[in-house]
Amino acid sequence: MPKDRTSQVLLAAASILLLAGPIMPKWAMFMLNLSLSWGTVVLGMMLLMRTGLVSFGQGLYYCLGAYAAGTLHHFYKIGDIAIMLAASVLVAGLVAAVLGMLMAKYRDIFFAMLSLAFSMILFGLLVRTSELGSTDGFGLSVHSLAGIALPERWERYAVFACAVLSAFGCAWAMHRYLGSHLGRLAGAIRDNELRVEYMGASVRRVIHLNYVISAVLAGLGGGLVAITVGHADPEMSFWTTSGEFVFIAILAGTGNVLAPFLGATIFETVRSFAYEYSPNTWQMVLGITMLLVMMFLPGGLWSMFARNRRTA
Repeated sequence: MPKDRTSQVLLAAASILLLAGPIMPKWAMFMLNLSLSWGTVVLGMMLLMRTGLVSFGQGLYYCLGAYAAGTLHHFYKIGDIAIMLAASVLVAGLVAAVLGMLMAKYRDIFFAMLSLAFSMILFGLLVRTSELGSTDGFGLSVHSLAGIALPERWERYAVFACAVLSAFGCAWAMHRYLGSHLGRLAGAIRDNELRVEYMGASVRRVIHLNYVISAVLAGLGGGLVAITVGHADPEMSFWTTSGEFVFIAILAGTGNVLAPFLGATIFETVRSFAYEYSPNTWQMVLGITMLLVMMFLPGGLWSMFARNRRTA
């Protein structure tokens, strides 16, 4: 069998991005920031998909993560990146721990629609809450990292470095988790839940754990996007946002923890350039891209690399 070099690739990619950051154009850094943040969200969706579940409501935790980071600055004037991201993870994890007890009982379309319902409930609440900016949301900014004040010209790079370290750190942890006993149960649950129960494992507990992990990653991604863009608004929990995450997950495939970041980077690149040169038909360009991938690479973009490894 070919040797697994995922950890080495993650380390090399993170090192290259961190070294290239100071000389990278601002537009490229911004696009990579968004791609890494969205890839982190889709990384959690990949875990659910390996368990046989598809969530149409990851926007719930993505938005919670953004608002957790934003409210610290909006109400308490806290602009420390580490504290804001920690709040994003904590809020998303706590909410998922509660909702996950209910979500773990459902499968297939019922799981997908219930997750979407919770996301749209949050959207409705935020739109009607004037203290949180209603439909406009609110802005935020950062000025320190773990208590260390950041010079103005280094703030952008500090956010980028945090996105790189967070994204690839989560990818490495997910890679280790998928190789563990609990991680391997995900595929077994997708194939046959009854046999997993006969083996003595609790399907509901594994699904609950995977659901919380996916929510934490979505919350982290939401916090990173809010810090990158400098804004949080209710649209982050709208169904179209969750749909984009599903789009990226299908585009990328679930064969490797690197796939979500590849899919997110291609998605953001295609969307940005399509919107730049064809603002009235950019959705059509994305649709054609998805159609081509599904026709020629039904297993997602990563299946192309897996195919090359098998033929090597």
